[in-house]
Amino acid sequence: MFAFTSIKELINTLAWSRELLAEMFEKRKSFSYKYEHAIEVIDETKLETLIELEVIRKNGSYLEIDDQFLQFFEQILDVNEEINTATVHENIRSLKQNINYYLQEGSTSRKNSYLKAIKAVLRKIGQMTLRNIVDLNRNIENTFKTEPTYKIKISKLESYDQKRKDINTLILQTQHLLDGEELTFFKIAPDEELGRIMTQLRLQLSEAHHNLIETQKQIIDFLNQIKYQSRILEKVRQIKYLKDQFELKDQTDFVQFMARCNDLFFEPRRTSRLKLSLDRLQEDEVYSRLFKISQKMKSGVKLSRPLADEIAGDYLDTAAEYEIFIHPEEVKNSFFASGDHLFNFLQHYRYPKKVDFAEKVTLYCQILSLYEDECVLTGGYGECKGIEYAIVYPK
Repeated sequence: MFAFTSIKELINTLAWSRELLAEMFEKRKSFSYKYEHAIEVIDETKLETLIELEVIRKNGSYLEIDDQFLQFFEQILDVNEEINTATVHENIRSLKQNINYYLQEGSTSRKNSYLKAIKAVLRKIGQMTLRNIVDLNRNIENTFKTEPTYKIKISKLESYDQKRKDINTLILQTQHLLDGEELTFFKIAPDEELGRIMTQLRLQLSEAHHNLIETQKQIIDFLNQIKYQSRILEKVRQIKYLKDQFELKDQTDFVQFMARCNDLFFEPRRTSRLKLSLDRLQEDEVYSRLFKISQKMKSGVKLSRPLADEIAGDYLDTAAEYEIFIHPEEVKNSFFASGDHLFNFLQHYRYPKKVDFAEKVTLYCQILSLYEDECVLTGGYGECKGIEYAIVYPK
């Protein structure tokens, strides 16, 4: 087993293996990456090096990213799904220890090292709390949308509700630590940066607390929807069982009840805030069902298209318009036969229509740009009506 000897070696290894690691990370849940697929992306020698360094683990013919690198990528990219409240609790314990060390220490240099550790822990607590709430909300929504078993779905949501309570308890503990339990330290610690970090942490904790209130509402709403649907399903199953046993009429008054019940058709339908995920919507089965529902819900009323008014007769009359166009090539041929320099030639040329001085200057520039290889710039210059021009002769 090899190990990285420096941070530079670790960064270089991740750099030359970035294409394979990116591919495996993106498909870490939906695809079992095989060894033969990996050697199509990276050289086999380099792949064996990654396996020896335990960046990638080999399990038979399959490969997977090592857990510590996988957790590192997920935490940095903020896509991890585990809600780890124990880490925040450990940071709070570490914060208390470093504060005690700071208050007991007499050396200034050692006090500064403890103060630096306290700042780092305070930053971590705020970031990890907000990240845990984001992961919690994502897991709650995914569980409600994708878990097919009612009992497991309810159990998971209740477990997430307990994690919500744990996060809220940690928030309260941190706030008590800042404003009461360790108030002496935060009053006497002479550091401006510490004050900014504490202000930022208080804002993060306040935001986290408000987010948890919305999370609690969402969990309650989801649980109510599941229990409501579960009760209906249980009743339908019981009726179905009695019907299959031919005991529905004998043991219940279901038929008589339905015969005298006329208000069910007018009862408003219970609406639920059910949002399908994008992955779920892209499945062929879901799309086909939604398409059928859409076809059924289309209105049978055909809208009549308004007819346009009749086109006026004079609008269809054809009329030819003529425009006199000066062809630069014809002017160029006449210029080559004249022996005069270009600008003077254009001033006295017989045009098929009236041309002003500005149009003659434009024509001068067009001929010079179109037929530059057939003209000679003498290096001399002339002036006319405040415009300086180059003296140009044909070759």
